[in-house]
Amino acid sequence: MKILVIHGPNLNLLGSRETGVYGAETFDSLNARIVSLCAELGMDVEIFQSNSEGGIVDAVQGRKYDLLVINPAAYTHTSIALRDAIAAVGKPAIEVHISNIYRREDFRKHSYISGVAVGQISGLGPEGYLLALRAAQTILSK
Repeated sequence: MKILVIHGPNLNLLGSRETGVYGAETFDSLNARIVSLCAELGMDVEIFQSNSEGGIVDAVQGRKYDLLVINPAAYTHTSIALRDAIAAVGKPAIEVHISNIYRREDFRKHSYISGVAVGQISGLGPEGYLLALRAAQTILSK
């Protein structure tokens, strides 16, 4: 099982960016936990981060994977191109958000991605990524 984890814009700043919203865990620490859990679950993982919409679309289309775990960050609320790329590749996707987007500003309450994702995890902090990986194993084992 090959998992592609995509972190969207500004997630490379985890640990220093708005810690009251996103927590104190660093980007590198989160990625290390993702790699560790994937190894424990017997899954291969590739982690990709970009602040560029086009870079993320290219990764969705061009990487080899069985399931996508994606935190599109701000592109959640704006990117029809990213939504269309996820739909076009026909691979299951799990949408992850560190904060609860439904308890934030009104513009954050709409996700273009949720309609093409098999599920969404929102508001559970960095643990949401780990929950998504466990769900990925279940989804791919069926």
